[in-house]
Amino acid sequence: MAEAGNPDVQARPARSIRFRLLAIALLPTLVILPLLLGITIARWNTKFDTLLITKVNGDLTIAHQYLSRILENTGEHIQALAVSAAFRDTVDSGETPDLRAFLEKSRETLGLDFLVLVDDTRQPAIPGGRDQRDWPVVKAALGGTPLTAIDIFSNEQLANVSPALAQRARIDLVETTNAVPTDRTSETRGMVVHSASPVTLANGRNAALVGGILLNQNLVFIDTINDLVYREASLPEGSKGTATLFLEDVRISTNVRLFEDRRALGTRVSSAVRAAVLDEGRTWLDSAFVVNDWYISAYEPIVDSFGKRVGMLYVGFLETPFRQAKYATLLTIILAFLAVAAVSVPIFLRWARAIFKPLERMSDTITRVEAGNMGARTELKAASDEIGRVAVHLDGLLDQLQQRDRELRQWNDELNDRVAERTSELERANRQIEATTKQLIMSEKLAAIGEITAGVAHEINNPIAVIQGNLDVVRSVLGSHASEASTEFRLIDEQIHRISQIVTKLLQFAKPEEYAGYVERHAPAGVISDCLPLVQHLLHKAEIALVRDDTAARRVLMNRTELQQVAINLIVNAIHAMPKGGTLTIRTCDQDRDGKPGVTIDIADTGVGMTEELMGRIFDPFFTTKREKGTGLGLSISQRLIARQGGRISAESKPGEGTRFSIWLPEAN
Repeated sequence: MAEAGNPDVQARPARSIRFRLLAIALLPTLVILPLLLGITIARWNTKFDTLLITKVNGDLTIAHQYLSRILENTGEHIQALAVSAAFRDTVDSGETPDLRAFLEKSRETLGLDFLVLVDDTRQPAIPGGRDQRDWPVVKAALGGTPLTAIDIFSNEQLANVSPALAQRARIDLVETTNAVPTDRTSETRGMVVHSASPVTLANGRNAALVGGILLNQNLVFIDTINDLVYREASLPEGSKGTATLFLEDVRISTNVRLFEDRRALGTRVSSAVRAAVLDEGRTWLDSAFVVNDWYISAYEPIVDSFGKRVGMLYVGFLETPFRQAKYATLLTIILAFLAVAAVSVPIFLRWARAIFKPLERMSDTITRVEAGNMGARTELKAASDEIGRVAVHLDGLLDQLQQRDRELRQWNDELNDRVAERTSELERANRQIEATTKQLIMSEKLAAIGEITAGVAHEINNPIAVIQGNLDVVRSVLGSHASEASTEFRLIDEQIHRISQIVTKLLQFAKPEEYAGYVERHAPAGVISDCLPLVQHLLHKAEIALVRDDTAARRVLMNRTELQQVAINLIVNAIHAMPKGGTLTIRTCDQDRDGKPGVTIDIADTGVGMTEELMGRIFDPFFTTKREKGTGLGLSISQRLIARQGGRISAESKPGEGTRFSIWLPEAN
């Protein structure tokens, strides 16, 4: 026993051609274009931010080069003084007052904050804390190598050089948001450009000429960096560049303003920047909050002569003008897109309506024709494009088809009248040859109908070919867009195919010998199994249970396609007889008739059944109870196909109980 497939599976609802064509028209503007714009804006935003980081990195490079140049110039000046004749003459004189006066005058001339002479035996010239000779800069000079570096001096060391330097180095700390918490209230250390050059005294001893520049509150130094990095017109209107020198995380020299008339000396860098630059030794290239606003910032660590990170060099520019320019650009792009969409969408909709109007008309017309309204037409008066011409041509073909149908029915009625008259005369003449007379009448009727139907079928084939050809032209013109109207084209193809099937059945009925294929041996059960997938959807739709009972071991000799045609025709008729569901039973068994071995195929339903009157006409050509869907040729063609192979087909039926069709075919030799 085999049951039908799952009846819960439902076909997907077809989407309207209007929806598909609107999607074709609006998809590029409302979906693809915004997506491309979004991707482009995202990439542009990334590139924009990258350019800002690249610029501030270049600015930091200029500031670094200037600081390096300050170190280089300081070292060159002290080295030049150390080898000058005036210095040597003063040292050789051995007079300490003269040497001090010379060094003080040279300090002022060179713009240094201090200038001392240190030998390898004297007490430190800068007492307090570390011995002057312990500095790597001085130690290198005493060894004969000039060296310049950044060093951090304590307030006591600065005071021993000059109380003014110690006072200038002192900076009160300002409480700063996001900075590392501290208990200190002031920064008293000094960041110094520390340089030493080797000299040889008159007694042959080695010494070092040591000088330096204090960078705390050295506004000339920091303003020069700012002027070099951010020249006039180098930034957009509203932005401003800043530069800062940090001793650890404290601003000791800056042009960043805390207020309009006060520089942000004593403010401190954020903990995030301190951790990245001072603790980890990385260069910071990113947006950062500087005192009271966001800046595109660059920080790099400053290392002293001992190799320790002791401070930072910073440059940056105000981020707000760039952010405003970015947002203005984005707003302009969005407004431009909305303007383009507002102009183009109505145009697309108008073009789309011109396309789907004739398609909708054709679809509606085909639906009405399927429902039995042979007078349905698209009623399009003008054909401005290929689809419109197809619609107009469809009306013409439907006119021809309706006329052929009307003539065919008229001829059929006339033939029936003639056959009825002839049959009546023959019955009155001799009832003894009634069986022979009926056969002759049927043969004559079939011959006449065959001649007529063959002519009509060939006439209908010509407009079918024209319709199919024009549909192919439409698909070629539409190209890739043809898939969007695939549902409508499928409906037209199905109707053309249906007309072709009707024509083929007419020709097969008229001249069956011309449509017979080669015969071969088949197991009936296998042929039935191949037929079932073709009607599976009908079984699901009507919720019909299928029962199989295959015991036949013999084979039959018949064209496989013809046998399938007969089986499918009987199965479909059984399904139509059970609109509210039921059981379809198919059995095959070996059976002898009239002493000949053969196979019987039974197809039974539990449907509405038929009366004796209907049973007497079911094999008549063009007789059908399905006025809207049937042609009345199925059973008559099936009877002729079975009879041509030496077989027989019979039927049994009772109203309300169902119908059983029985096919007997001789066994293949």
